[in-house]
Amino acid sequence: MEGALHTFGPTLVDILAWVGTLTFAVSGALIAVEKRFDLVGIIVLAGVTAVGGGSIRDIVVGSLPPQVFRNEPILWAILGVSLLVWWISRQLEPGRLNPYLERPIYYLDTLGLGLFAALGAERGLAFGLGFWGTVFAGTISGVGGGILRDVLAGEVPGILYRNRDLYASAAAGGAIAVFLLYPLSPDLALLIGALTTIALRLSSRWLGLRLPTPR
Repeated sequence: MEGALHTFGPTLVDILAWVGTLTFAVSGALIAVEKRFDLVGIIVLAGVTAVGGGSIRDIVVGSLPPQVFRNEPILWAILGVSLLVWWISRQLEPGRLNPYLERPIYYLDTLGLGLFAALGAERGLAFGLGFWGTVFAGTISGVGGGILRDVLAGEVPGILYRNRDLYASAAAGGAIAVFLLYPLSPDLALLIGALTTIALRLSSRWLGLRLPTPR
């Protein structure tokens, strides 16, 4: 169970799921603060960002209800993160935090993207999916929460127009790495898959790499 603690202690999948979920929750909450959402809006946007991609992935592979909704501790943690971000924003002057949000949101989003792309690919393999099914599960797991977040925040989803860096293609690259390395070592495959996605996205921004677009 993704994010759950087993009798023998947390596995690497559990740890990565917790880190990825809370990372996405923080990024969603920060965007809600940037958009001047109220407390409920912050909680909703944080929650949707945190659980959206994994829920879509579980629906695709046939794991119902989605695992995150069977994991009460992580849902409480998402609520706690949302309240913490809301409380911090209340301590600052209106608009004071906004100029400093872009970079933290970007790096948190990149970390969550990498972790969930790897976890989604692992989930696809666990359900017996082949190459393309695994890549799709990893990609949608990574970008799904961000798509829902952007829609609720009144933005065109970044996956459709992002031209400053790779996004969905970076998640796909990480999922491919997991698929190729999983037979050798599942834990190593998860780590390298996550790092591959993160490296692809960061390097594409630093080097100016982008997918072709119409003139």
